[in-house]
Amino acid sequence: MNNAILVLVLVLVAGMLLRMPIGFSMLAAGVAYLLVKRQDLGLVAEQVCNGLYNSYVLLAVPLFVFAANIMNAGTVSERIFDFCRILVGRVRGGLAQVDILVSVIFSGMSGSAIADAAGPGLVTIRQMLKKPEYSRGFAGAVVVASATLGPIIPPSIPMVIYALVSGASVGALFLGGVVPGFLMAFLMMVVVHIIATKRNMPREASIPMREWPAILFRGALPISMPIVLLGGIYSGAFTPTEAAAVAALHALILASVVFRALSWRSFWAVVMESTRASSVITLILAGSFMLNYAFTSEGVPQAMAMWVDSMHLSQVKFLLFVNLMFLGLGCFLDVSVLLLVFVPMLLPAAKLLGVDLVHFGVLVVLNMMIGLIHPPFGMLLFVTKALTGIPIGEMMKEGWPFLVMLLLLLVAMTVFPQIVLWLPQTMGYVTH
Repeated sequence: MNNAILVLVLVLVAGMLLRMPIGFSMLAAGVAYLLVKRQDLGLVAEQVCNGLYNSYVLLAVPLFVFAANIMNAGTVSERIFDFCRILVGRVRGGLAQVDILVSVIFSGMSGSAIADAAGPGLVTIRQMLKKPEYSRGFAGAVVVASATLGPIIPPSIPMVIYALVSGASVGALFLGGVVPGFLMAFLMMVVVHIIATKRNMPREASIPMREWPAILFRGALPISMPIVLLGGIYSGAFTPTEAAAVAALHALILASVVFRALSWRSFWAVVMESTRASSVITLILAGSFMLNYAFTSEGVPQAMAMWVDSMHLSQVKFLLFVNLMFLGLGCFLDVSVLLLVFVPMLLPAAKLLGVDLVHFGVLVVLNMMIGLIHPPFGMLLFVTKALTGIPIGEMMKEGWPFLVMLLLLLVAMTVFPQIVLWLPQTMGYVTH
C-alpha cells in the first residue's frame, strides 16, 4: 500500500470515527489523496460532476424515495394492511403473517427497507402490541425481518445503484430478485407459523363478508402500482428509470386525488424528507466517485482480481468469500457505501471468474439486507427502536430464527445461481 492510499484510508477512517457524515468523510479522503499525489484538486469537481450528471439511471433513486414517502403519508399502508387481513389474518399468528404479506406488496412500490419498516411496519407493530400474546420483541423482529424484502422484490433502490457501478441491466436485476424475494417471504411465514403454533398465538377475528368489497377495493388501488410498474418495464412501455417517475406520479395521484389523504402541509413535509434523503445518497455517491478514482488510479481492483486468480478459487468459493466479507462489513457500514466503494473493487475479480453480474448483484443486495438486521449496528433495528421504543436486545432475542433462515437462503442462492437467474433468462435477458 503506497503513501497516497494509506493517507486516503486513514482520513476516511478518522472521519467515520469522528462521526462526520460518511459522504464528507469520503470527499475529504479523496482530497487528501490528491494532495499527497500532488494532483489538481479540480479533479474532485470533475469526477463528481461527470459521475452524477452522466448517469441517467441515477434519476430513479430520488423518484423511488419520493414515491415511498408519498405512500407512507397517504394512508396506503393502512389500506394494504386491511386488504391482507382478509387473506391471511385467520391463520395462527395472523397479524405477523399479515405484516409479511404487506411487506411483499409494499416492496413492489417502494424499493426501500427503511420505508417498509417506517410505514407498513409501524402499522402492524401497533396492532400486535394491542394483544398480550405478541411480545414487543417478536413484533419488532417480524417487522425488521420482513422489511428486508423491500430492496429484493422489484423495484429496488440498491439494485439501481448496483446497476450504476456494474453496468448490469436494471431490468434483469429486478427480475433476478423476484424468486429470492418470494422465497424469503414464504420462509418467513413458515418461521412465524412454527413460533405462533408453539406459543398458541391468536387468529384474527373474521371480517364480515359484507365488508369485503369495500376493503378489497380500498386495497386494490395501491396494489395496482407494482402491476403498472413491472408491466410497463417488461412490455417496453418505459425504462426502469422512467418507471420511477411513473411510480412517483401514481403514488401522488392516489394519495392526493383518489384517497384525499395528503394535505399541502403533509405534501411539503414529504418533499422536504425526500430531498433530505436524496441529498444524503447523492453526497455519498459524490464521495464514492472520488474514492473509486483513487482506487482505480492505484490499480486496486486489478490487484484484487490478480490476488483472487492466484488463489485459484472456484466461483462458489469466491462468492462465499464475498458473503463473509459483506456480512462483516454490514455490521459497520451503510448500504450505499458498500455498494459504491467495495463492489467496484470486487467486480474485476467476479468478471475474471465468470460470475454472472446479475447473480452477483442480487447476492450482494441480500447480504446488505442481512447486515441491516444483525447486530451490533443493524440500521433497521435502530429505526424500529426509534419509531416504537422496543429495545434492540428484545428484537435480537426474537429475531435469530429469521436471521438463520436468511443466511441459509443466502447459501442456497450462492450454490444454486438459477434461483436468481431462472426468471431473467426465461424472460429473454442475457445475464452473463
